[in-house]
Amino acid sequence: MTKSATLFLLFLTISAFTDGAQLIIVNNCQESIWPGILGGGGQITPRNGGFHMGSGEETIIDVPDKWSGRIWGRQGCTFNQNGKGSCQTGDCNDGSINCQGTGGVPPATVVEMTLGSSSSPLHFYDVSLVDGFNLPVSMKPIGGGVGCGVAACEVNLNICCPSALEVKRDGKVVGCKSACLAMQSAKYCCTGEYANPQACKPTLFANLFKAICPKAYSYAFDDSSSLNKCRASRYVITFCPPKSLNEKLRKFELKIESKFGHYTVVTILLTSVLKTQALAGGSKDIKDGFSAYS
Repeated sequence: MTKSATLFLLFLTISAFTDGAQLIIVNNCQESIWPGILGGGGQITPRNGGFHMGSGEETIIDVPDKWSGRIWGRQGCTFNQNGKGSCQTGDCNDGSINCQGTGGVPPATVVEMTLGSSSSPLHFYDVSLVDGFNLPVSMKPIGGGVGCGVAACEVNLNICCPSALEVKRDGKVVGCKSACLAMQSAKYCCTGEYANPQACKPTLFANLFKAICPKAYSYAFDDSSSLNKCRASRYVITFCPPKSLNEKLRKFELKIESKFGHYTVVTILLTSVLKTQALAGGSKDIKDGFSAYS
């Protein structure tokens, strides 16, 4: 191959890389997961929308410039040789390994991103608990400069999920509903007359999620503290990030639960958030949210 041809191929490779981004997906969980992917706003959906990842595996997905979409984890899945089956959480496409343009059934922890637009080259991304929680996950840029943040909910919220929000399979808590999913009302879903940040305020449970996962988007209008912006060429999305916080929380739960039971653990956490909000001028909505599940 001539020198000019080699340089041309190198140019094409660099151009292809700089015109898009790489998403490095890591499964740090102790079990298999089945990530689901959905392109938004007419964007492509890579890998037919879903695939399997064994524990400890990682995969790289290339997405074009200005790509937007969401990624979530599915767990406890069983599929036949035709790719049909079901998952305990995050299921999609009527139970298919390939989501093919459909989103996950909540509750599911969702990574959302818009990697540039016609009006801005910046990348915006967050981890959202608006659809509830099923797996810890984080999104971290590689490079990108000063100001690039980490979006994450690194703690297993299933450990401290209020009983009214729990989703159980075979006696095990596998997901935690959002207040919107549990209550099915405009007030908790930020819809109708509550579809603006002035009317829709964080509920007690949004405050609970925020206290435990401060880097995650806890309700519909949580942008200011949870929406990250950057301009990196690669991002690492890790399911079940390192578990130091999980271990501390679990030790605390076991210590209290051994004496007083699971309900007391949740009550202590809720009361702590309630007191914090009260000191900051908490409203009647917070107290209403507490009494609804107490």
